[in-house]
Amino acid sequence: MSNPLTMKLEYGARLTDEDRAVLQDLTTRTRRIARHVDISPEGERPENVHLVVEGFACRYKTLIDGRRQILAFLVPGDFCDLHVAILGEMDHSIGTGWGCTIVDIPRSAIEHLTDHHPRITRALWWATLVDEGTLREWLVNMGQRDADRQMAHLVCELLVRLQMVGLASADGFEFPITQEDLADTLGITSVHVNRVLQDLRGQGLLGWRSRRVRIPDVARLMAFAEFDPKYLHLNRRDDERPRPGEGSGSASH
Repeated sequence: MSNPLTMKLEYGARLTDEDRAVLQDLTTRTRRIARHVDISPEGERPENVHLVVEGFACRYKTLIDGRRQILAFLVPGDFCDLHVAILGEMDHSIGTGWGCTIVDIPRSAIEHLTDHHPRITRALWWATLVDEGTLREWLVNMGQRDADRQMAHLVCELLVRLQMVGLASADGFEFPITQEDLADTLGITSVHVNRVLQDLRGQGLLGWRSRRVRIPDVARLMAFAEFDPKYLHLNRRDDERPRPGEGSGSASH
């Protein structure tokens, strides 16, 4: 079975067979998280680092009046809270409205990795920098793009990220999100989300039925969204492999 963590980190460093074996051992003991459960609530001082290996989670903040802002989606291969090895407590919450499977990794195991496996350390640094690049792109998306392009950009990003870990085809993926979740992501109302999805469907840019996202023409959607995957940094300096989202605007694993 493919290891999504290894598949992702291969984009950040040229891993050895020993590195891959270490990462495989790290992800053998999994734990299922039910729907609408926090993995790490804001203010908690977690002892473990959490890794998503199946399903989806998200980072979010909740205001005093109960309104929620989703800050990032976490897909298989993503660490939820790698920073807890350094920072004292969570400044945001990590939860899943859809259910997911995670691995609890002791902080000591992360410290051992960074002390003894330089390629894995480089890959973890890469993953952290990609998270920062993604946050910058989300800020631009929310601040400067209109709602239909925000939605299109989000779909393009998820397509590429899921292709990286073998969980998307060339033109679609499974994503069990609700319109309320999308509203909390894009900072618009659920009614507006519905209108945007209908508009994108009417233009032949996007199909979203039940849990399945289908993109009739990936290159066209990427052009509409002004999506450039450079912020995901999918090419290492020492690697000229084609990257997801490059060229024709679609890829598959």
